[in-house]
Amino acid sequence: MDDAGVAARAAQLPDDFVRPGFKPEFVAVPWGAALGDSYHDMLLMDWTVFQTGVTAEAEGYAGVLIDTVSDSGLRALRSRLSIPVIGPGEAAFAAAMMLGKKFTVLTMWPEWFPLYQKTLTEYGFWDRVASLRSINTRPDVTELLAGKEEVIFDKLKAEATRAMEEDGADVIVLGSTTMHQSAAFLAANLPIPVINPGQIAWKFLEGLIECGLTHSKKAFPMPEVPKDEDIRKGWF
Repeated sequence: MDDAGVAARAAQLPDDFVRPGFKPEFVAVPWGAALGDSYHDMLLMDWTVFQTGVTAEAEGYAGVLIDTVSDSGLRALRSRLSIPVIGPGEAAFAAAMMLGKKFTVLTMWPEWFPLYQKTLTEYGFWDRVASLRSINTRPDVTELLAGKEEVIFDKLKAEATRAMEEDGADVIVLGSTTMHQSAAFLAANLPIPVINPGQIAWKFLEGLIECGLTHSKKAFPMPEVPKDEDIRKGWF
């Protein structure tokens, strides 16, 4: 991802949203999947996110936030690191279950459904899911939604309305951090909570760090024989 793509993602966390004493740094993986539209891409996403994040603790970071609702590499990073590692998918789904009874994951295209099916199964959240819905629109993972607001925002609102009326959703979770530009519009135009996954995950991470909490090493044990050098040699 080039500098413009990183900046578009960093816009999720404006300065006035970040608590004093914290400073988010957005770091792109140096290679990997293009669209997350296949099991091929899912494997690359897991590996390259893990590969990039595995040195975070040694580099002095206080925590890791994975910038994709697929939560790619999440459990592997928790296994290798002692600092908290948060995925926007898990954070957003957990928040949705606190705010309502059933949530819908609203996303750009159905090619991303396997990403959510994988995580929702791992987390055991399916009984709280109303539906997975998309607007059947190929995503632009560099420019995001910029310049497409008039078309995309109305499509998202219409699909969210169907999720409420037909599926019984009482909370909407945006299915990608690349959709963050639509969050304010949808929140202002829907009668139910709309969760912006990147922002809610950041607040979870801030809270864990402030409370001195991190993931359980019983749940995510360290490898007896770490392979850090081999992992670093795997850069492409």
